[in-house]
Parts: sequence; C-alpha cells; structure tokens
Amino acid sequence: MTGTPLRETLESARRGDIRALARLMARAENHGITEADLGAPDVQGRTGAAGTVIGLTGPPGVGKSTFVSCLVAEYRRRGKRVAVLCFDPSSPLTGGALLGDRIRMQEHADDDGVFIRSVASRGHLGGLSVTARAMIATLLAVDFDVVLIETVGAGQSEVEVASVADRTIVVLAPGAGDGIQMAKAGVLEIADLYVVNKADQEGVHTMVRELRAMVALGTRDIPVVTTTAARREGAAEVIAALGTED
Repeated sequence: MTGTPLRETLESARRGDIRALARLMARAENHGITEADLGAPDVQGRTGAAGTVIGLTGPPGVGKSTFVSCLVAEYRRRGKRVAVLCFDPSSPLTGGALLGDRIRMQEHADDDGVFIRSVASRGHLGGLSVTARAMIATLLAVDFDVVLIETVGAGQSEVEVASVADRTIVVLAPGAGDGIQMAKAGVLEIADLYVVNKADQEGVHTMVRELRAMVALGTRDIPVVTTTAARREGAAEVIAALGTED
C-alpha cells in the first residue's frame, strides 16, 4: 500500500479505523492485495477464531438484502462483528456497483460493529467478482466474526459462492415465480440450508413441502427454515440451523 505498510494498515483496521479498512478493501477489490499477502492461502473452511464466511444466493425478488439485514441484526444482538459484501451488477454507465443492497441496510450504517460494502461484479460470471477471495480474506484478517456474502441474484448459475463460504444459504420465496424451477440448474445443489423468506405470503407451505421432497431424494439432509425478514422473524432459527455458533 503506497506510503503505508500493509501490516500497519491492517492493525489500524483491527482497531476500528474505518478509513484504513476502506483503503484495504479498495486495494483488494482492485487486485492490490492477494490472499498470500494476508497469510491466508485459502479463505474456505476458516471458522472459529478466523471468522465464519456465509454465502447467500437465490433468485431475484426473494428479499435477500432484507434477509441479510435481518441476519446482521441477530448476529449483532449476539455481540458479533459482522461484515457484508454485496455483489451487485455493474452499472452500464460507471462500471461500479448499483448500491441497491446498501440502501436496504441503512439501519446498520451507524453501527461500528458492522461493515457493508457493495462490489461491482464487473461482468464476472458466478455471482461474485474476480477479486472476491482477496476481499473476503481481508475481512477475515481484520478479525470480523462473521462475513456475509450476498451474490448478484441472477438465479441459475451463482454457484461460485460455495467455493468461498463455510456455509451457503439459498434464499427462496413464494410468489416470486417458480423459484425452485428458476434455481434448480445449479444453485439448489450448493445449499447447506434453504431459507423460504416471506413466510407470511400464500404458497409458503407448498414451497417448503417441495423443497423437503427434493431433499429426501438427495444424499444430504439439508434443513429448510422459514423467515419473514421484513418483520425480523426467523434469523435465530437460521443461525441455529447453520450450526456455526459456539
């Protein structure tokens, strides 16, 4: 990092210097930091003291950003430091992120224990960006307890998140078209947990039944949890189902 050694900037970020953290993340996003620079050869499977990485994906319109905000609130209630990376489609005008996710998470803007960054996918397929691993490794190096990764939201091909997360949540909702058909080309197969959001809407029981029937045909026992994120309902059950808490 120009003018400031990387380790010094890391220490400043660990002490809560938001500007230092922003500089680190900008450098990681622009190919200026590698996992090797941070002593983290592999971001997957780094749980416990190193923090937990949770990926969230699913079709558009299911309320992923509202659900992430709900999850952040529950982790904060438990005293966890939480970072959120929201991977957005790139703006056709600026090439930057569209920032829709940050608008939905404004309630956490004044919380020093929460860091939220929108990241442009820059055309990268898979729901993340080319520098996602370096950015996640940077957040782990700064000692966040939980790193939440929200994918772009294209639906069928966002499977890359499973390669960087300790646990992957697939979020679905009734009334958003045929969510299972939309996602089954790959996304459903990477789940460690299915979350059916907007559980106050008609059709939730049918979707839960279909998911459980699908799980019964597979080789893994994948839990199905219902939430109503807009009402802050279900986050505790999601965290319990993930099995990532001590």
